Amino acid sequence: MDGLGWNDGALVEMAVTGQVSQPAMRPNGYLHWPDGRAAVLPGMYGVAYNARVGDRAFGWAGDHVEPGVSIANPDEKADFALHYLTCVGNEATVVSGLAKGAKGVVTGEHARILVDFGPETLEALNTGDTIQIRAVGRGIGLADFPELDFKKTSPALARGYGLRVENGQVICPVAMELPARIMGSGAELNAEFVDQDLMSGDRALMADLDIDSMRLGDLIAIRDVDHRFGRSFRQGWVAICLCIHGDSVMTGHGPGILTLIAGPADKLSFEIDRGANIAERLNLRSLP
Repeated sequence: MDGLGWNDGALVEMAVTGQVSQPAMRPNGYLHWPDGRAAVLPGMYGVAYNARVGDRAFGWAGDHVEPGVSIANPDEKADFALHYLTCVGNEATVVSGLAKGAKGVVTGEHARILVDFGPETLEALNTGDTIQIRAVGRGIGLADFPELDFKKTSPALARGYGLRVENGQVICPVAMELPARIMGSGAELNAEFVDQDLMSGDRALMADLDIDSMRLGDLIAIRDVDHRFGRSFRQGWVAICLCIHGDSVMTGHGPGILTLIAGPADKLSFEIDRGANIAERLNLRSLP
């Protein structure tokens, strides 16, 4: 693909489907700020008309804002297949409803699979419309770097990373680095399924570290964490991740960070490039 020795020729490509979901809320509707104040805010599931990858992750009058369209399959086992087989960068096609035939791109995984479509397609989509994804990427890897574990990585995203090899390390451009100490909810989850959120309640710290400039779709690096199986602290390891949803008022549920690459620091490193966002890396749109 890019001269790095990807095994893309061995990957299996399959069709998986999901339906455009309806937004959902807790029965009483309230979300609670750390100081106890309550709010009713939109954010998860459905069609977001004005939030896309490349837009800000902080500052929305919302909670867990998901960019684009979220889809799910009503059959539990089929929904797990949708989650585990779909990779970021996979092609998505609308196969029912007024937007039938429109093309989109998978941009993340939260409680649902997230898909980016252009504004005209968003206007035509309806709750319940079926989206088919050409799922390919599971099992992707680099022959010369078997120590690196790639997750949710399609061939399109593999090309978009902009990886290079230097002094025996794979170097990945990222928009910012996060300290492991601010990672919150999601440490307990399978790193192959769903994301991990930031402890974003300390707004002064977010500003001091410039984390509040994060964008949806930013590539992110975290040192001293091992994301191969779960998400644990481990010195000398690195994770490359992706910001997939916006901030939250709830403690420990700030912007969501999806694991993409995990490996030892002697084989995996990164460099800061503020333009490292999948909006441009996957040719979805120019950054605002």
